[in-house]
Amino acid sequence: MMISTWRKRRAARLAGKQRLESETGDIEVTVPNHFRCPVSLDLMNDPVTMSSGITYDRESIEKWIEAGNVTCPITNKVLRSLDPIPNHTIRKMIQDWCIANSSYGIERIPTPRIPVSSEEALEIHSKIKTACRQGDQAGCQNLVAKVKALAKESERNRRCLVAAGTAGVLSSAFEDFSKASFDDNVAVLKEILSGLAVLLPHDKATTYLASDASMDCVVWFLKSEDLSTRRNAVLVLKELVPLDNRNVDMLLEIEGAMEALFKLIKAPICPSATKASLLIIYHMVMSSSSSPTKAKIVAKFVDLGLVSLLLEMLVDAERSTCEKALGVLDGICDWDQGREKAYNHALTIPVLVRKIHRVSDLAMKFSVSILFKLCINEKRENGGVLVEAIQRNAFEKLLVLLQVGCDDRTREKATQLLKLLNVYRGRVDCIDSVDFKNLKRPF
Repeated sequence: MMISTWRKRRAARLAGKQRLESETGDIEVTVPNHFRCPVSLDLMNDPVTMSSGITYDRESIEKWIEAGNVTCPITNKVLRSLDPIPNHTIRKMIQDWCIANSSYGIERIPTPRIPVSSEEALEIHSKIKTACRQGDQAGCQNLVAKVKALAKESERNRRCLVAAGTAGVLSSAFEDFSKASFDDNVAVLKEILSGLAVLLPHDKATTYLASDASMDCVVWFLKSEDLSTRRNAVLVLKELVPLDNRNVDMLLEIEGAMEALFKLIKAPICPSATKASLLIIYHMVMSSSSSPTKAKIVAKFVDLGLVSLLLEMLVDAERSTCEKALGVLDGICDWDQGREKAYNHALTIPVLVRKIHRVSDLAMKFSVSILFKLCINEKRENGGVLVEAIQRNAFEKLLVLLQVGCDDRTREKATQLLKLLNVYRGRVDCIDSVDFKNLKRPF
């Protein structure tokens, strides 16, 4: 595909040379052919030479290689090495040409930074390990800052560092410093946590971060007042919690962890932190802990006001956030205390009915599950949520759901819901549930 596109563009160039117009439009400047990338036919910003001897713009040739090609686009010969070598001579010639034609509105291309190599990454690893052994906080902090800068410089650098196992090295360093005097190592631990947030997800990092000392430190940062640090802490925890229920149990035992997660939802820092908090709470309420323990977890979140917060969030949340919030609410509604809060909230039924077809299959699954739990446990003689669900067109939406198809468990719940709703169907009139403007919100 890329070869075909290149040939078409090359033919177009031979038919009539492409030109760069000056800002005034009065004079046209022809770009020398040897300054153009053979693939994109544009002026090269970062010329690199492959083992075939042909020079390309780095971005173009890297896309070619990432697509699975191992040959030179021009010669079609197999490349002995896929590592591009910076062509400083051509780059300087292009820069000089840009300067010479600056009066025509042509800007000088910047001198590109050379991407990090696996050898450089391993050298940094070695220095970080040495700094940890020597207890050199300042040295380790500077090295981690360098890793962060390289990772943020380009996605290519980040991928290279991840592939080299940098996250695992940083996690090990975090554990080493967390086992020592915490008060003395706050600065370096904070820097490492920031570096991990840039490099994760990475499986090798979890071994060290899941230790008691590391987890205590991460939660300490989660409870701090610094917004950036709290964000980094919750992003790191998000990678640990889904992997092992022991990590969930460990987190639950740390004082203030649940309150800190709730605070990140109540007073959002950024969408990624909110989603991470919801995901962690979901695993907390759905963990395989004993029933009494799970009941205490749910009771704690209910007392904090999580049910109301979730329902208010669900009114206009985007897809990913909506799915996670519904998942948490589904877990909470397994328990009497959680359902009682849901029964007493004006948004519960309107929001759940609306989300059945409005978001995604996963959101639909959670919405039906929550409705089922609320309706099957309804104890009021007047129907309560059953009547309101009918008024909000739940019966019709569930019928549509069975027609379009869903998984077996959701189908079973939808079928039972229809039976429950059918008892009250003839007693009430449906109302329009398109929006929530006539609802009185408790906030």
